Amino acid sequence: MEQTIATMITDFEDGRMDRRQLIKSLAVLALAGPALAPATATAQAKAPWKTVHLDHISYSVNDYKKSADWYANLMGWEIANDNGKNQATLRIGTVGEIIVRNARRPEGAPAPAAAAGQPGRPPVTGLINHISYGVQPWDTDGVKAELTRRGLNPREDMVGADFKSFHVLDPDGWDLQISNQTKIG
Repeated sequence: MEQTIATMITDFEDGRMDRRQLIKSLAVLALAGPALAPATATAQAKAPWKTVHLDHISYSVNDYKKSADWYANLMGWEIANDNGKNQATLRIGTVGEIIVRNARRPEGAPAPAAAAGQPGRPPVTGLINHISYGVQPWDTDGVKAELTRRGLNPREDMVGADFKSFHVLDPDGWDLQISNQTKIG
């Protein structure tokens, strides 16, 4: 528990958590701390495997066909499978795959019921801020011109001398970052 509190304080001091979030988190920890102790110890144990491949990311979208075409045309991804009804799988070279499927609900609409024998899904409390994909060949002016030509209003995100990127919104409003980075490290 001491490590958890120290992490919260560090997050507060580093600006990753505001004062209200810190107080709420400490209050929850004080109330639930003993019950969480065994789970925390288990969660910190290192798994006996390591991730070696990204299989796929699944996007819930309003119009799967529109999103599949948008990503295929902008990013050069191959539509590997389209069921013709509500879902398509796009292959990203040898990196992995993206699945786009019609599943977004209007704001405030109830979540679908859980399948028989399955527990209900808890409320979503996390959010992916954006996803960044590295592309080749990279030409900063050329990438910006192409994104602008497509009416995507690119937002520059340049960090230092080596990292170059632009953010655009996909048809469902997801923040897509396109960068010159094509490998880790």
